[in-house]
Amino acid sequence: MKILLTLGTSAGGVGRHVRTLADGLQARGHEVVVAGPAETRHRFGFTQTFVEIPVADRPHPVNDARTVGVLRRITADVVHAHGLRAGALAALARPRRLVVTLHNAVTAGGAIGAVYATLERVVARRADVVLGVSPDLCERMTALGARAVAPAVVPAPPLADLPATTEFGGKRVLLTVARLAQQKGLEVLLDAAAGAYPPDVVFAVAGEGPLRDALQERVTRENLPVILLGPRDDVAALLRAATALVVPSRWEGQPLVVQEALRAGVPVVGFAVGGVPSMVGEAGLLVPSGDDGRLRAELVRLLLDAKLAEDLSAAALARGRALPDEADAVEAALKNYG
Repeated sequence: MKILLTLGTSAGGVGRHVRTLADGLQARGHEVVVAGPAETRHRFGFTQTFVEIPVADRPHPVNDARTVGVLRRITADVVHAHGLRAGALAALARPRRLVVTLHNAVTAGGAIGAVYATLERVVARRADVVLGVSPDLCERMTALGARAVAPAVVPAPPLADLPATTEFGGKRVLLTVARLAQQKGLEVLLDAAAGAYPPDVVFAVAGEGPLRDALQERVTRENLPVILLGPRDDVAALLRAATALVVPSRWEGQPLVVQEALRAGVPVVGFAVGGVPSMVGEAGLLVPSGDDGRLRAELVRLLLDAKLAEDLSAAALARGRALPDEADAVEAALKNYG
């Protein structure tokens, strides 16, 4: 079977997932072609035949028309598009069979939100199968009339075998791993960090993004117990030093770092949004989105209750062992390819 995988610009999870599928499908004897922006090819090291196409976050009439034309010229038994923009462009190319995985919810409003709502309808009408990384995405596609909707399987890669970092000098670490951008709710994390905590507690934020300067300015001005670590490639070492993973995001699907935390036996404390509750189960403490007071209270409860922390850690390990792996993701994709 010849399979075309297409995606847009990616800085993390989507690109890694598509690379996993490309390698796994190729290893099973299928012919795989990947189409996406040049920067995505280089960032994730695709070794398959790669067709460069522009797929930006925002609509661009000239580039979009060019992309649809390129996709129409690639003959494939199945096109599997990742992301709403890539999915809509692939739908306009009218392939034999189209599977679209939606990795993110539409959070923008105004004119941009209206454009994305139109793209959602295009995907719902034209895709043979729509896969959602969270229950709310699946419900939305069903409501829009998609002919077949199923949960996506997007596993994290195996957790690296790294020892716990010692850079925090024995302090208890409340770790967040996220792009420093609006969706991740980091200003709410700082609100929660402004409360009273035991003196041996530090909030550590690993990641980079457009909000870094504003976040650092507030941390300094308010003397918050927060360290912005910048981008890190040793997340496993950070997790093994962490007391909890804090997830203050406004929305998440199947965040890879949550899966990594569960595998490492690290409890998750955060907001009950998107696919986080179904992933975490009893291995964490989740509160309503945006409620910094509740988030602070649950963090303090975890820090002061050793038995609770121990129970949650054991639940995380059990949950982590039950998570799907990369082979499961490939098999799930093939099932949806028919």
